[in-house]
Amino acid sequence: MATIMDGKALSLKLKEQMKQRIEQLKQQGINPKLVVVLVGDNSASQVYVRNKHKSCGEVGIESEVITMPEQTTQQELLEVVERLNQDETVDGILVQLPLPKQIDEKTVLRSILPEKDVDGFHPVNVGLLSIGDECFAPATPSGIIAMFQEYGIDIAGKNCVVIGRSNIVGKPMAALLLKNNATVTICHSKTEDLASYTRRADVVIVATGRRHTLTAEMVKEGAVVVDVGMNRNEQGKLCGDVDYEEVKEKASFITPVPGGVGPMTITELLENTIQAAQRHHRAEK
Repeated sequence: MATIMDGKALSLKLKEQMKQRIEQLKQQGINPKLVVVLVGDNSASQVYVRNKHKSCGEVGIESEVITMPEQTTQQELLEVVERLNQDETVDGILVQLPLPKQIDEKTVLRSILPEKDVDGFHPVNVGLLSIGDECFAPATPSGIIAMFQEYGIDIAGKNCVVIGRSNIVGKPMAALLLKNNATVTICHSKTEDLASYTRRADVVIVATGRRHTLTAEMVKEGAVVVDVGMNRNEQGKLCGDVDYEEVKEKASFITPVPGGVGPMTITELLENTIQAAQRHHRAEK
């Protein structure tokens, strides 16, 4: 029976530590500030942005949300980003995805200064991550590494399989695992005989957005299983990509959905904002 990795509890613990760090920064005249830009009326995005704003307030980060209408043009959004790039009081900029169809996400993400890109999506940060240099890494993979550290899971030398190759989770997750000396395999929708990879894995991280991507017969006894998925079952209940009830009987550690990776994602965004403020003001001095 697996130990359940409680992302909610760890998130609360880390936020308490952040409060103290931010208080110390404020005593030095440094007030970390995050600005989130929300374009359109996507209901899921609105929930995410509210949660980010609330979490900033809980730890003492100044937070501003700029809302723009669905019909916003790309040029109008780029002008807002450029204004925030030039604003010395702003440490972190986040443009909430997805964007309306008339706006090119790549162009917008590349317009954010790398040193204010707390999402870790700018090509400069992606490149720095790939060579193991200091950078802003995407929040979800960073949160997973923090969970491993909290639960004493040493991944050095371990066989780790990442299922999913998105720029938000899969690819940066693989880079962070490599940085922590794991042996990494990336599997995806075109992988043949997925189970032949997962059955050999010491750690499996699943980020496909499809229910039951990972079932009990695909997992070796004692493996660590991390579920990044967020789906709904026939009853409308939240569930992940892993067959949780079955897999937890074989795994040594497992993350639940909800309450696993999700809370850590916002926590690591806060961490990136704090680091952005520290670097910003260190450079100024």
